Amino acid sequence: MQKNDNATLTEGMFLSLMSASLKGISQVILIENVITGLIILLSLTIYSYYLGVIALLSAIIGTLIGKLGGADEDSVNQGLFGYNSVLTGLALTLFLTGANQWIIVLIGAAVAAILTAAMMHFMKNTGIPILTFPFIIVTWFTLLVSYRFEAIQLSTALVPQDLTHWELNTAGKVNWLEGTFTGIGQVFFLDNPYCGALLFIAVFWAGWKFGLFAILGNAVALLTSYWLGGEHSLIFMGLYGYNAILTSLAVAIVFKQDGKHVASISGICAACLTVPVTASVTTWLLPYGLPSLTMPFVLSTWLFLGAKKVLPKL
Repeated sequence: MQKNDNATLTEGMFLSLMSASLKGISQVILIENVITGLIILLSLTIYSYYLGVIALLSAIIGTLIGKLGGADEDSVNQGLFGYNSVLTGLALTLFLTGANQWIIVLIGAAVAAILTAAMMHFMKNTGIPILTFPFIIVTWFTLLVSYRFEAIQLSTALVPQDLTHWELNTAGKVNWLEGTFTGIGQVFFLDNPYCGALLFIAVFWAGWKFGLFAILGNAVALLTSYWLGGEHSLIFMGLYGYNAILTSLAVAIVFKQDGKHVASISGICAACLTVPVTASVTTWLLPYGLPSLTMPFVLSTWLFLGAKKVLPKL
């Protein structure tokens, strides 16, 4: 009887861990849903089996740190300790090389969870969510450390560029359909439109409002960046869309602080704002060879949510 009780307890703990870990994957797009997380994991695995494994391991590591560290149980079970670890694991996998890559990736996922906890404490009285800021900081610092230590090797895809020789090139094909699906894919560093379509299914599974604002956020980013004369290659690869999608979801649905109508307008305006912010942050980081990641999403969302604390009718 004792063995059966232990087996049941172990099974329950395992299922709880996996549920929270899958929610950690779905929380990357501000959604708490096990099935959504599972579909996202499927999309990642289809794109790259390696990335799928990293995403799952990173989510488990972040969740375990929350559980073993004694964090609030509800926060852990909602996946709030997993999503920054997932993004950090994916980013370091793609931007680092070398024999130590696996070790650095998993350590980075762990550090992201610890920084998530620290920022939860620092920002708990502000009413402003930490979003993906821990992921950004851990990733940037790790990539910069590679210039000082041989154990951490940077991918050749990240090359510092001199701004004095920068030239804007707006040539390239116009493919609105591809841009529609690659935008959401870039949230997880995926440039495959079919994987992006699967991610849209994951979002709609959580609710039609999530799906609607994901589409709206991507659409306004495509139109705004095209109207402003951005580089076509970047526009239709989704590099202006993914921050807009996250910002639209955050401001219009997840962290809305006012009526439905005003929140919807705010979400769309915030999504438009991410386009020039993305261009600015990307340019600022060129000399360092760093990717902008989700910093435009964080800055735009913090701007709108912070302003509403003082300007509630805005």
